[in-house]
Amino acid sequence: MAGVSSCMKYSMFIFNFLFWMCGCIILGVSIWMRVSKSAQEDLNIDSSLFAAVDLMIAVGSIIMVLGFLGCCGAMKESQCMLILFFIGLLLILILQVVAGILGAVYKSQIETTLNKTLLEEAKLLQAATQDSQVFQEKFQKFEKMNQCCGLVKGYEDWGSNFNHVYGNFKICECAQKDQNTDLCILNSNRYIYKRPCGVVIIDFFKHHMVILMGIAFGLAFIEIVGLGFSMSLYCQIQRK
Repeated sequence: MAGVSSCMKYSMFIFNFLFWMCGCIILGVSIWMRVSKSAQEDLNIDSSLFAAVDLMIAVGSIIMVLGFLGCCGAMKESQCMLILFFIGLLLILILQVVAGILGAVYKSQIETTLNKTLLEEAKLLQAATQDSQVFQEKFQKFEKMNQCCGLVKGYEDWGSNFNHVYGNFKICECAQKDQNTDLCILNSNRYIYKRPCGVVIIDFFKHHMVILMGIAFGLAFIEIVGLGFSMSLYCQIQRK
């Protein structure tokens, strides 16, 4: 133990435990976004929009491994583990900067990209094929859940299918409790939701991309501290 600061050693251990916890959080949030049925599976959103999220899943997984490696390196005073931790942490920091840049780029372009996708999907609302009917039934559930109508132009996206009945409700029909609120308008003698669902989807991506970017850049500061801790402990062990 001579030459190695106990304070530095246990500080490194505590840091890496917290670092491991951060990895768990970022991995959990990223996976939740990636498998979201309402935004991806039900609406067939272009998977290229998840590029930054996929990168953060990889980052979260590696952070968990590095956190464990750093804890072992500190407690066992292993120079090999500490140098591997340092190199891995530096690579993670670089990846997170890339992820942050991707997130910023996609945030500024997300509305344009999504509108193109939504315009294509809106054609399915007017079609009469078997596949389109499956999509329409799923989309009706999405409309009810998010209190919206259509994808881009509201009820006009449904075309001649607007008057069809699915289950106990007509398309875009407001729930009774919402009929006298700002969420609904009167159309063809019935109350329908006035907000297009495309707005809901765009807001979903913008909101959750901001969360991921905040986590990534906040974690970058912690990683810089970790780089200092690991190199300091490495040097102390080398001098022992």
